[in-house]
Amino acid sequence: MAIKAKLTTFDTTMIVVSLVIGIGIFRTPAIVAGSTQTPFLFFTAWILGGLISLFGALTYAEIGSRFSKPGAFYKVVAESYHSAFAFMLNWASVLVVNGAGAAAVAMIGAEYLNPVILPARLQTQLATQLTATGLIIFLVVINYLGIKTGAWAQNILSLMKIGMILLLVLAAFRSRGIETPGPVEAVATRPFWIALASGLISVFYTYGGYQCTINFGADVKRAQRKMPTAIFFGIFIIIACYLLINAAYYKILGITGIAQAKLVAAELAHIVLGKMGYLFISLAIFFSAMGFVNVTLMQIPRAYYAMAEDGALPYIFKRVNSKTQVQEFTLLFFGATILLSIYFLGTFENLVNYVMFIDSLNLAVVASTLFSLRRKARLEGSYGGYKVPLYPLLPAIFVLFLFSVSLNVLLTQTRPALFGIAIFSSGYPIFLFMRKISKKKTQNQEA
Repeated sequence: MAIKAKLTTFDTTMIVVSLVIGIGIFRTPAIVAGSTQTPFLFFTAWILGGLISLFGALTYAEIGSRFSKPGAFYKVVAESYHSAFAFMLNWASVLVVNGAGAAAVAMIGAEYLNPVILPARLQTQLATQLTATGLIIFLVVINYLGIKTGAWAQNILSLMKIGMILLLVLAAFRSRGIETPGPVEAVATRPFWIALASGLISVFYTYGGYQCTINFGADVKRAQRKMPTAIFFGIFIIIACYLLINAAYYKILGITGIAQAKLVAAELAHIVLGKMGYLFISLAIFFSAMGFVNVTLMQIPRAYYAMAEDGALPYIFKRVNSKTQVQEFTLLFFGATILLSIYFLGTFENLVNYVMFIDSLNLAVVASTLFSLRRKARLEGSYGGYKVPLYPLLPAIFVLFLFSVSLNVLLTQTRPALFGIAIFSSGYPIFLFMRKISKKKTQNQEA
């Protein structure tokens, strides 16, 4: 059963927002402030990171417009280069790491929710795991009811997330704040370009995630026109929220205060909202976490769909309920991997670190398919959809930046990067094995 388009431009815009704005913006600014040392470099990193992400959004908008297929993040590499290469880049992240990532975020959401709903004596590690389990089951049920039901839940969570960020910003700018100190003394001797580069990497990862929107290529109504629009609106909302909340952090805490804060958003909320600050930030982080988990439950099954369509996974992962447009088996399978990860998270966290190098490389490879898609379009005929401006300059800058991030990870975190390469290489025999199984099942069905 083929996937039918059900999502509107607004649905897709909210998906973009929740794919990017998770819990990072409540923590990452402290790392960026510690790296960049001065207000000028701190804001330069956030602005430059936003600009590079905008280049990426423009690039992925054209890819999404030209290649509006389910699981396009995998499928466009398979068709532009080779199926085995696409599988090797994606197998660990799609089959394992995304489940662990969703579990980790659900656990963080539960850690902030439990103090609000449970007495102190019940706030144990087991209670956190049980709360996270309940939240995952609830979201799986919501998404099982239909792609539109999942989208409605996503819209509510995204709007609450944006609203709470804006309320915190408004409270900060209405507050008198404190006198802003100078640069962080401990790292003030670092060359500015090293400080900026270090901060920029953290900023860029905080902006990441919008790329996976192209997995909804078959779900978005009139995707060729609406997908670029949603990505544009989404990335502009994200950049605005990030710059505003960082300006609020700086106004209240100064650059030293940001760098020294364990959870910078909590420090800000405590100062500007008083006793209500902890409750406010707990709910903000909880809604952000749930928004990220929900959108992960929505988009990862489409990646499984593309793999199954390509013969890299059994056909059952491709089955879609014609009424709800949900891959029921795939959703339950993925939900189960998240639940298992909640109770065996330590092992999976290590794997996430090991595939960081491949993740950056994967983003670069997917972005580079635009050159292949353009070349193919010139051979096959006209194209009336969205085109990235200043082509090939903007896509080239974005791709080169991503390759430089991968190179930096390889040079500075060599052991995890080499382990990531080993995981990448191990995908080839797995791909051949899965193809063989899929081929046999297809032959048996035809017989």
